[in-house]
Amino acid sequence: MAGHERHLFSPCICDSMRLLRSLFVPCVCLSLVLTLVLLLLLLGIRMWMQGRRRARRARNGRPAVAFFHPYCNAGGGGERVLWSSLRALMNRYPSVSFAVYTGDQGVTGEQILQRARQRFNITLPRPITFIFLRHRSLVEAAYYPHFTLLGQSAGSMFLGCEALMTFVPDLYVDSMGYAFTLPIFRYLGGCKVASYVHYPTVSTDMLSLVRERIPRFNNADFISRNTLLSAVKVVYYGCFGLLYGLAGSCSDVIMVNSTWTLRHILSLWRSPSRTSIVYPPCDVKAFLDVPLEKKKEEEVEEGWEELGRELTGEEEGAGDRKCHAIVSVGQFRPEKNHRLQIRAFSKLLDRKKEETGGRESLRLVLIGGCRNQEDEKRVLMLRRLCQELDVADRVDFKLNVPFEELKRELEEATIGLHTMWNEHFGIGVVECMAAGTIVLAHKSGGPKMDIVIPFEGGPTGFLANSEDSYAAAMETILALSPAARLKIRQNARRSVERFSDQVFDACFLAAMETLMLGLERCF
Repeated sequence: MAGHERHLFSPCICDSMRLLRSLFVPCVCLSLVLTLVLLLLLLGIRMWMQGRRRARRARNGRPAVAFFHPYCNAGGGGERVLWSSLRALMNRYPSVSFAVYTGDQGVTGEQILQRARQRFNITLPRPITFIFLRHRSLVEAAYYPHFTLLGQSAGSMFLGCEALMTFVPDLYVDSMGYAFTLPIFRYLGGCKVASYVHYPTVSTDMLSLVRERIPRFNNADFISRNTLLSAVKVVYYGCFGLLYGLAGSCSDVIMVNSTWTLRHILSLWRSPSRTSIVYPPCDVKAFLDVPLEKKKEEEVEEGWEELGRELTGEEEGAGDRKCHAIVSVGQFRPEKNHRLQIRAFSKLLDRKKEETGGRESLRLVLIGGCRNQEDEKRVLMLRRLCQELDVADRVDFKLNVPFEELKRELEEATIGLHTMWNEHFGIGVVECMAAGTIVLAHKSGGPKMDIVIPFEGGPTGFLANSEDSYAAAMETILALSPAARLKIRQNARRSVERFSDQVFDACFLAAMETLMLGLERCF
């Protein structure tokens, strides 16, 4: 019986092999035909795009540079880079026209420029064109509850196609980190492309978190607790990193904002000859006119009050007491980790509760931009956390404040607080140092490697990485003598001159010079 079954099974295998052979040639031919059709379609789209570019050139008579920045009205550090870049290029190349792809709705171009003037104190020398995109929701994280990186990247490709169909530039600049738009503009649009990378979409640090099963805002608890899901996510990140590197390598010029970002981009995009560090512009000059002497006088007065209490035996905290403001500057995004700031501040208040008036002498001021409804919900959750920790009366939220109010808050602050893990750079940290506050930043990323580093042999600030270490560092700063605080402030202020607008302009223009001169030679 068994032999009979083997005899019947053998013809089945032979029939199956013959069927596969008979299907192989048609499948190969069909694949070749589909590939050829796809290539012809892409070639047709490219020729159509070139025709639209020629028509635009004939109308305007000048080359066009377009920046892709769907959130250009957000008011964060990335937007400062955008407006500073445009100002520098406009001043250097008066014969070139400029455009910005934005997904902001319900605002006009003039309102966007007015917000840039209020928030960053930046005024463009001449008008620009705004290309308003209708499908920005395709790059919203909330749109993709799972496989967020892949979803947002695919969404950015569709948004990039919308941008290209609307306006075909000669030079395309991605100033927000949407690397998957680069091959679209290079190969379909026939454009030269450049990119300014604030933060790699995927990094080796993210892979390490998943491998070590450490929960973070981008590594949910249910995944970090599950070995299988963690393994799948490692493979997913690895494959995504490969695609991300291929897309990024399409850029003719690559600029990164810090040493930390440079390290990751070199490992992923593998284009060292085209990559350079261009530190983001910080309005150092606007903060340098904040008088340190004013703070010095206040602290000296505080020191004399302390000395008087020691001589007269008066209890510490009696009478008027200087109120120390601890200020945080950063958009209300999950990676900024405002929860850590609030929890650390709560622990600081617990440490100070034994002191007379210790709690009343401290305030935490959270200053930041809200981009959308999701950010507004996050602020509501942070307010609830303040109530749960019983610190709501000592915490102020200041949203979307104008530049002058930001400057005033930093002028009056004692400590500038920053808590983002692996912050790519940290413009807010630089602004705090320039304004004369003593910075307490996260011990990672740009602050650790580029900003809060010794200068001329002296300290420029403090670093921490946990609730307890932040609370302890804040307590240490508040306990410093007025002279010690003043010395750190002066050293920090001198150190941040390397992050000025003028230095950024020079480095940015140097990186873009080859592409811009190439555009001018074409006309």
